[in-house]
Amino acid sequence: MKEKIILGYSGGLDTSIMIPWLKENYDCEIIAVTCDLGQGEKELKDIKEKAIKSGASKAYVEDVKNQFVTDFLWKLLKSGAKYEGEYLLGTLSRPLIAKKLVDIAIKENATAICHGATGKGNDQVRFELAIKSFSSKFKIIAPWRTWNITSRSEAIDYAHSKNIPIQATKKSPYSNDRNIWYVSHEGGDLESTENEHNSEFYQMTNTLDKTPNHADFISIQFFQGIPVALNQIEYSPVELLSKLNEISGKHGIGIIDIIENRLIGMKSRGVYETPGGTVLYKAHQYLESICLDKDVLHMKQRIAQDYANLVYNGLWYTPLKEALDAFIDETQKNLTGDVKLKLFKGHCLFSGAQSPSSLYHKDFSTFEKDDVYDQFDAQGFIQIYGLPIKINSIMKENSLKNFHSIENMRENNKL
Repeated sequence: MKEKIILGYSGGLDTSIMIPWLKENYDCEIIAVTCDLGQGEKELKDIKEKAIKSGASKAYVEDVKNQFVTDFLWKLLKSGAKYEGEYLLGTLSRPLIAKKLVDIAIKENATAICHGATGKGNDQVRFELAIKSFSSKFKIIAPWRTWNITSRSEAIDYAHSKNIPIQATKKSPYSNDRNIWYVSHEGGDLESTENEHNSEFYQMTNTLDKTPNHADFISIQFFQGIPVALNQIEYSPVELLSKLNEISGKHGIGIIDIIENRLIGMKSRGVYETPGGTVLYKAHQYLESICLDKDVLHMKQRIAQDYANLVYNGLWYTPLKEALDAFIDETQKNLTGDVKLKLFKGHCLFSGAQSPSSLYHKDFSTFEKDDVYDQFDAQGFIQIYGLPIKINSIMKENSLKNFHSIENMRENNKL
């Protein structure tokens, strides 16, 4: 009986050529699994047919868009996590894809799971740790770590030799990944840090010269840290994010070009488009600024970096992640309100916020006359707050006096 291998299948260059390669190297039946993460009809069109024509015996296309947004992206948004201060972690789809691969592997009574990640990248870790968290019985196959293909150019040649249709060419060898949250661009001329990236490859975002010459004002309504409405109209999570992608992308918002430190130990350059996500992060940040007290806000900001590292490093299904989520959820209980933003020429500008839980109190903060704050109270506060500094200063002054006394004594002895 032939071995059954579940292949995480995107229809891109790498996973497209893995079907014939697996059949050449294993006595196996290939079952392709594609997750619809909002990458669009263009990428998913005829993907089942392509997988079957390439040699798969069966092909699944799983619609996981809603689960991706509600169970993954909204948790990320509430955390405020950005890897190395910029990257909004669009590869968060990997643990979800891995969970679906395990589910179908169990359903199909398969013995192995294959992924298309390279031996240089982070995704191999994300896929495999997620798979291990749900089952330890499946053999994991990672062709990029074992086959004789050594470059994208060779992979393109192999695809042509097998008559497999691909979008990648040697003139445009970019590696792209897309879902409802982002688009990533790597490879090609981006492999040199000396080159400005070519904005012609944008998929979700206008270049600045093509953005409107007028601003758009929007408002986003949150309930306990989760966006629920846009301009006072409630939408499903997928609809809301899709609409934000459209309007934010129109204004050229959400482009970053970064050199990031991969988990595997090397630096790499990537261009990322995250239009809707960038606007949501800004709005959420502004709402937290009026609703969270200083100590909670500062602690949450410190945790955000740890959360970003955890997500980037593939540790989504871990006890630490669950513990951090519990803290974050507690901080979001009163994060309900409305944030207004101005979108224009790549900028997302704060235009106002309100919340029934706001800790901002105009009567205390005003520069005008007030009846709630006695400015004389600050004098005593500064005296107490600055007491350690005062004592330290006294100590230094006494030490300096003692030093001069000793120096004088030494000079007198010399006489």
